[in-house]
Amino acid sequence: MKALFDFLVKLIILSGILWGVVYWGASNYPIDIGSVFVAWLMVVLNSLTGYLLFEYGFDKESKVFTLVVFGGVALRLLIVMVLVLVINLLGMVKSIDFVVSFISFYCIYLVLEILAYQKKNQLKKKPAKN
Repeated sequence: MKALFDFLVKLIILSGILWGVVYWGASNYPIDIGSVFVAWLMVVLNSLTGYLLFEYGFDKESKVFTLVVFGGVALRLLIVMVLVLVINLLGMVKSIDFVVSFISFYCIYLVLEILAYQKKNQLKKKPAKN
């Protein structure tokens, strides 16, 4: 449970920093905050879902872990692609602001997600006995 708490704390801190950058950018450049928010929300929910799936599958046997984690990646990617397509086709956002924000947030939060996986793996490892 500590690893999940650490992930959530880092998620909140990173979100605060990134929103500070977004608001700084909005004060200097014409940015549609609504489009950026939709992109951010999609990416945060995607990252949180991915980490929760990892947590669920972590102590399971290898076959279940692989199915949950990699199946989850494929399903999440499919859902995100459909959402991006629908949101853009319906004109719910300003496309360029949404796409640039989505790609930026996705890359940043993916790094956070991978680091959280590594930390969880390090917590599980036991030192070798000599």
